[in-house]
Amino acid sequence: MKFTGTYTALITPFQRGRVDEAAFQNLVREQIRGGVDGIVPTGTTGESPTLEFSEHIRVIELAVQTAKGKIKVLAGTGANSTAEAIELTQAAEAVGADGSLLVAPYYNKPSQEGLFQHFKKIAKATKLPIVLYSIPGRCNIAIEVATVTRLAKACKNVVGIKEAGGDADRVSQLRQALGQAFSILSGDDALTLPFMSVGAEAVISVS
Repeated sequence: MKFTGTYTALITPFQRGRVDEAAFQNLVREQIRGGVDGIVPTGTTGESPTLEFSEHIRVIELAVQTAKGKIKVLAGTGANSTAEAIELTQAAEAVGADGSLLVAPYYNKPSQEGLFQHFKKIAKATKLPIVLYSIPGRCNIAIEVATVTRLAKACKNVVGIKEAGGDADRVSQLRQALGQAFSILSGDDALTLPFMSVGAEAVISVS
């Protein structure tokens, strides 16, 4: 699956300590009316690190139910625990998400081999298309181009990367190494145009 176009990273609205389901559904409908290609529920913008497991999956389920196939749902299911990321990804698959967005393990600062093994184990546990998420400013580790290439070769469902490292040259390197079949999504709002000029074909935006 190719992920192209504009994806909105959604917040998770709360009211009185609970997910405000009606407000969240209204957000999804607004994105559909706005003509976006997809949405990203339960990413870091959606406060995924602080959501309870049941809340996390419920938000993805609501996104799928409200989108009704009109736009893609790329669910944030990353975690710094491999087992937790697998559980979240399998649950997202079960409720009908179109793909999984997997952030690099934050705080752990694994080696590149550790990153490879982490993502490979998740990819082997699901049939969902997987988009990696490299954001070294938040995770203190980048998913190196060689590691992305290795994962794409080892796991057919690793189909893209959200790139938020602030380096257009790296986007160019990713495109050269991975070819046109691989999706590269800009994760830096201010750098979307430079990223697109050197090979990105989509944006996950919060603005």
